[in-house]
Amino acid sequence: MTTPLIALTNVTKLYTQGTGSVVALRDVSLAITAGECVAVMGSSGSGKSTLLNLIGCIDVPTQGTVSIDGQSTTNLSDPELTRLRREKIGMIFQFFHLLGTLTARQNVALPVLLAGRSPQAAWQRADELLARVGLKERAAHRPHQLSGGEMQRVAIARALANNPAVLLADEPTGNLDSRTGSEILSLLTAYCRDQGKTLMLATHDHGAAARADRVLHLRDGVLQS
Repeated sequence: MTTPLIALTNVTKLYTQGTGSVVALRDVSLAITAGECVAVMGSSGSGKSTLLNLIGCIDVPTQGTVSIDGQSTTNLSDPELTRLRREKIGMIFQFFHLLGTLTARQNVALPVLLAGRSPQAAWQRADELLARVGLKERAAHRPHQLSGGEMQRVAIARALANNPAVLLADEPTGNLDSRTGSEILSLLTAYCRDQGKTLMLATHDHGAAARADRVLHLRDGVLQS
């Protein structure tokens, strides 16, 4: 039996709010295999972003276990979580989160430099990925000089910089018009299927979810059967 690339077992996540606590996820268990494309659907506040943050090693569960490629995140230190995230996971956000003072090329090269590789390797990787996402001619432009679709393409290239096994996309088309959003989704899903990468996509959009191999539904932090 194939070991899941991503495994959650009885995961609950609580957040402190005032004198009480809020349940963001409740007793979630799931397994995702390498190369699978999975959409996570649910209304705002359903727990989609919390789920992606746990898988992305940005946070750890209050109860239960999250494992990435066989390694549990529960008892890892912050530096260890950062290392696992840098080596295994690429993240794409609704609001792009590009560094405004850097060019597109510098934004994409930065994760490679942070991983300890040479500047030459970083620039070469950035140029390769910007060409893949159709932005070779925009490499020297800063985010404010790019359209929303172009910024999201740079963000995708940055997420791919260290060749992660897992891509996590949190509402990646939420700030884009429908045509540009469809182009971005086609780019993402085609790349992941071509390269055998695992893609988890949090979305409100049924059209986006229809591109996935499997759709998960969250409601009030509970994974629906």
